[in-house]
Amino acid sequence: MPLQLNANFHQPDHRYHRDFSPGDDFYQLLIDTHRDLTDEQSALVNAKLVLLLANHIGDLTIVREAMQLAREDI
Repeated sequence: MPLQLNANFHQPDHRYHRDFSPGDDFYQLLIDTHRDLTDEQSALVNAKLVLLLANHIGDLTIVREAMQLAREDI
């Protein structure tokens, strides 16, 4: 299964009225997760989140591709 690069946010049993609404919900969740944290705490939360989601994905081919894409143009 290739890395999903198109918008893929959704919530089961929830109907969205606009195509971009699930992405807006994700962005709000991310902002709320970092609210009132120091830069150091925020970096730690990001590191934990990456590890949790990579473990959930489980497929090292997908994780490797995502890491390579994340480093492009940096």
